[in-house]
Amino acid sequence: MNRWLGILATLALVVGGYYFWGQWKSKVRDNSGLRTPATAVVEYKDIHFSVNGAGDIGPADQVSVRPEVEGKIALLPVDIGDRVKKGDLLFTLDDTVLQTQRAAQMIVIDGAKLQLAKAQRNYDRSLKLFKENLISRETFDDTKTDYDLARNSLQKEEKALKTVENQLSLTKIMAPFDCTILTRPVSVGQEVSGSSGFNAGTEVLTIANLNDMVVSAHINQADVTRVKQGQEVDIQVESVPGLHIRGKVERIAPQATIKNNIKGFDARIAITQLDPRVRPGMTSNLQIPVASASNVLAIPLASVFTDPMTQERYVYVKNDDSYEKRTIHIGMSDYSVAEVTSGLSSNEVVCLEQPADALINKTEAKPAGNLVSRTEALASVGRMETNLLAQAGTNKFQPKLAKP
Repeated sequence: MNRWLGILATLALVVGGYYFWGQWKSKVRDNSGLRTPATAVVEYKDIHFSVNGAGDIGPADQVSVRPEVEGKIALLPVDIGDRVKKGDLLFTLDDTVLQTQRAAQMIVIDGAKLQLAKAQRNYDRSLKLFKENLISRETFDDTKTDYDLARNSLQKEEKALKTVENQLSLTKIMAPFDCTILTRPVSVGQEVSGSSGFNAGTEVLTIANLNDMVVSAHINQADVTRVKQGQEVDIQVESVPGLHIRGKVERIAPQATIKNNIKGFDARIAITQLDPRVRPGMTSNLQIPVASASNVLAIPLASVFTDPMTQERYVYVKNDDSYEKRTIHIGMSDYSVAEVTSGLSSNEVVCLEQPADALINKTEAKPAGNLVSRTEALASVGRMETNLLAQAGTNKFQPKLAKP
């Protein structure tokens, strides 16, 4: 019984010694700058690369409605949020002054018509008498001049009437398309100026077509070459958690702009799958898929290094306790992993950082640096265990029995 206790105690010493030997080896390696770097396994993955962006949602068509003539708001039947059809009345201006001008102009035109009729009669009579040589040439020319002046005067007054009537038509503003009222900064009775004057005129309404919405985005200059017109876009609306809608790249600006200290290109994304909860002014995050690959051999981007002279890509492949530098070729990549087209096999282990020089196996047969290989370490431990177990049978390790 006591002999077996001795054997168990010896085994405990062996296991403890192996543990403390491993700890001592790790400390020696750390003190020597030979820290074991992080690694990753080469495995098959699906890679999907998307260009990310952000933008503001807004209507495709938005119009600031301003009258072309000045006047006072007489009728304003719409309010914020109202939906109106094309051709519906938006507002009217007080046309009392213009109606008075029109009536006065009609009277002037009637007088001009009478003057023209009189001048035409005199002209017709003079023409007949002139052909019969009963009046002089001078008298005939005077009557013809009076007739031409009367005709020009009537045409002038008729054009003035058309101007007044055109101004009257501008006092009624109709919806140019099916729209929704976004703003209404004025009220009935307020004087407004016309856009045909010295300024841009008074804004009475802001209308927009909310059936067609777009996203005004800013694409980073590093990604804009991957984005093309017609590409599908996944749009995540921040104001509505979990809401994803679809869109399509409609156009990309030809010139870069700076927004939030980032140089990029403005892009217009047409929303093709509109949700009724989406409203103008909401912010959104965009994902534009540009490339994908399924079930390809992949490694983390952190494990890929580039030779500054040859521009070749290489990795450090783990081989027992050392690392082998190996040239590879990569295909597509996203922001975290890269496709390996040649140079690696599945389940191989690559280093995620530059290993210490002593860990790099620079020759095919030599071990890396002064490190003890895993096989040698296990063999040494095995020899230690055999010696201790052999000694367990000697008197040196046998417990002394107490005399009866």
